[in-house]
Amino acid sequence: MKVGIVSYGACVPRYRITPEEIGKVWGADGKAVGKGLMINCKSIPAPDEDTITISVEAARNMMKRCDVSPKDIGALYVGSESHPYAVKPTGTIVAEAIEAAPHLTVADFEFACKAGTAAIQTCMGLVGSGMVKYGVAIGADTSQGAPGDALEYSASAGGAAFLIGSEKIIATLDRTYSYTTDTPDFWRREGQIYPRHGGRFTGEPAYFKHVLNGGRGLMERTGTTAKDYTYAVFHQPNGKFPTRVAKQLGFSDTQIKAGLLAPLIGNTYSGAVPLGLAAILDEAKPGDRIFAVAYGSGAGSDAFAMTVTDEIDSYARDRAPTVKEIISNVKFLDYATYAKFRGMIVLGRE
Repeated sequence: MKVGIVSYGACVPRYRITPEEIGKVWGADGKAVGKGLMINCKSIPAPDEDTITISVEAARNMMKRCDVSPKDIGALYVGSESHPYAVKPTGTIVAEAIEAAPHLTVADFEFACKAGTAAIQTCMGLVGSGMVKYGVAIGADTSQGAPGDALEYSASAGGAAFLIGSEKIIATLDRTYSYTTDTPDFWRREGQIYPRHGGRFTGEPAYFKHVLNGGRGLMERTGTTAKDYTYAVFHQPNGKFPTRVAKQLGFSDTQIKAGLLAPLIGNTYSGAVPLGLAAILDEAKPGDRIFAVAYGSGAGSDAFAMTVTDEIDSYARDRAPTVKEIISNVKFLDYATYAKFRGMIVLGRE
């Protein structure tokens, strides 16, 4: 049975802050930091936005683009490291919001920034085995960065949802491969507001080792090289890392251009590769091949090989906004408003 993406949708908050604005507060050269990270600005959730609202909006956009009944959804998984509740699933709220029937399995996934792609793999297995007709996989985050920390310049918000099935597939999920080790490059203990990280350790042996091994492992198993793909998207904690790893795997700037969103919205964590993939699907044509590798600290990578089908020509992409349209609706904030939105400052009461 062929399994693939039947529909998709995205959501990114409209608010933005620049590295220069953040740097002014901490006495840093924000412009230089942004240039080094290849980030021009990052998205910020409004006070009434969180991983749940982002997931709901993305899922609703996904359902608008297809004629699938939500009653036929048999599984729904939300991958995030910023679930609003420590004990209370995000997925049940999303399922209710899109009017899915109660006869489905729901769970929240967590594996740093690759929880959303882990959800896609799970849906692939359930649909492929015939256990469910359709599965929904969502990757979304409102990521945290401690004030003054390097992460504050990049940690942002956004997400994308994918309907996985075996009928009217717009992109087949041809093969997936994962590479995982116990590499503690980034962590946050229960009760802590902000995560900690290993600085340069997050590049090597964390990000690059896992993304390269995940990508090369998938190429070996599919008998392909970078030249066989039209598009590629990699986890993007900034604009610099995915650009570098793409070159190491043999991909050109042209191949990664459509899915490289970090310069415009920052690091959406679990939403990074899902959003990049959604942006690619916004412009993909029949026969295009897509290569994707997500990365999650702790640490692991999920790699996918996909092929766009003829079904994309009749797919109702225009029923929901494209990623490009979503991220073009922008309002910039000063640091004080940003800090208020993120709960870093609160109204004092006696």
